[in-house]
Amino acid sequence: MNSGKANAREVPRSTASATAVFVLACAALVLAGCGGGGGGGGGGGAFPIIAPTAIAPPASSGDDDAILASSTVAGLCAAPRGGINPETGLAYPDKSGTLTDEKRWVRGWIDETYLWYGEVPTTLKAADYATPVAYFSVLKSPLVTASGRAKDRFHYVYDTERYRQLSQNGVAPGYGMEFAFVRNSRPRDLRIAFTEPGSPAAAAGISRGAKVLEVDGVDVIDGTNTAVINRGISPTTIGESHTFKLQEGGATRTVTLAAASVTRTPVQNVKTIDTGSGRVGYLLFNDHITTSEAQLIDAINQLKAGGGIQDLVLDMRYNGGGQLNIASRLATMVSSSGATSGKTFERLVFNDKNPFRLTAAQSIIPFYGTSRNGAPLPGLGLSQVTVLVGPDTCSASESVVNGLRGIDVKVNLVGGATCGKPYGFFPQDNCGTSYFAIQFQGVNAKGFGDYGDGFAPDCSVADDFDHALGDPAEARLAAALAMRSGGACPASSSAKTQPGLEKSGAADEQPYLLHRTPLREIRLLEPAPAPG
Repeated sequence: MNSGKANAREVPRSTASATAVFVLACAALVLAGCGGGGGGGGGGGAFPIIAPTAIAPPASSGDDDAILASSTVAGLCAAPRGGINPETGLAYPDKSGTLTDEKRWVRGWIDETYLWYGEVPTTLKAADYATPVAYFSVLKSPLVTASGRAKDRFHYVYDTERYRQLSQNGVAPGYGMEFAFVRNSRPRDLRIAFTEPGSPAAAAGISRGAKVLEVDGVDVIDGTNTAVINRGISPTTIGESHTFKLQEGGATRTVTLAAASVTRTPVQNVKTIDTGSGRVGYLLFNDHITTSEAQLIDAINQLKAGGGIQDLVLDMRYNGGGQLNIASRLATMVSSSGATSGKTFERLVFNDKNPFRLTAAQSIIPFYGTSRNGAPLPGLGLSQVTVLVGPDTCSASESVVNGLRGIDVKVNLVGGATCGKPYGFFPQDNCGTSYFAIQFQGVNAKGFGDYGDGFAPDCSVADDFDHALGDPAEARLAAALAMRSGGACPASSSAKTQPGLEKSGAADEQPYLLHRTPLREIRLLEPAPAPG
């Protein structure tokens, strides 16, 4: 859904900092991921901060493929960073080393912390891969899910500083418009899903539903030069300029946009809709980032004002995930303190080595009842909620659904099947690259977490680009409101009779335009304890 181009779906935040964005250069290798988790006031200090092991000389070994303890080669870098890490305020821990040291660290880290470390092929040779990133990209499970999709679609790397900016503040280079593929194989159908307030796209009057016909003169519908198209829809630097030919209604126009530092507004379109059977709240929630907490609290207070609401439609169709503590607090605010107090939102299941030395209590993410600042959270007190979902609903967003179902809150899903990522990681920086390898599976209070192929909707409805998000006539919202009144999914809304949103990288087609940055689909926890 996004203006990124990597066909990867995941990246939790790193506790140190990373540098080069190898992911874009290695898009063909990259791996999908989704996440959600902590970041700062993760709520109650569920995870102890364990001081990292001091860097020691690597164990003597003539075998480059020998698996060493990651702590013995951590921070030994071919190109050590100097200066201060803005994440910690301390000097970077890098020391002079080699690419071999970095590859040894990657192999040791995978063996210690990867959820499926026993499934990693043992025949892989570090010397066959030019960089630690290339080596990391193959150090994962080769197994598949019941549907035939890769079991691990979420293996990923990213630049830590860029990730820090996005995960904490929602700041990234872009135009402030989200691209959605109604069809990503020729003849392609590329639309604008929504725009960010105050962004270059919003200033240009671009809105939901606009169809992209050309990028920098290249035909999007039938063109073969996807490299140009990808560069245009995925700017990487501030000021980078690209030209788009758009079809809006019956008219076409060409517009040139310069990428800016766009700050995302994760919560939008908060409103109350009066229906014949009561007042229904609606809010669009796009990112589980740090800034979303205050916006969610404001939204819930707004919906409570003036007599409150009887139901809520939570629109997370484009929410790829993020911080689990945000997901937990959102679930708490949807429900009530009576239903959530003392209950488990999500329990983390690690590999049999218990790599982070967590006790049973420390592996539990509760339903947080207070904000990061310790203020009590407002609550809607609902026993059911309708969530608008689709293939871009991932990870921490799926945790909201699974966590509420774990305490018997009825969650109705309208839209399309979700992405299927019950997994997450503690991102780890080494030598300027943050590595994201699946390290835990999240299960709810009932012990359920097996949704690797996603949650199926209760009512299948195609994404409707002819109406604004939050418009009661928009197909998915209209179906949710109709179900509230009549209890049945409108037959005319079935995705079987309408073209649905296809997700790049779907099992039944090759990705042509790689449109979503992995940073937008994550289940994230921080800080990362040192592996034991």
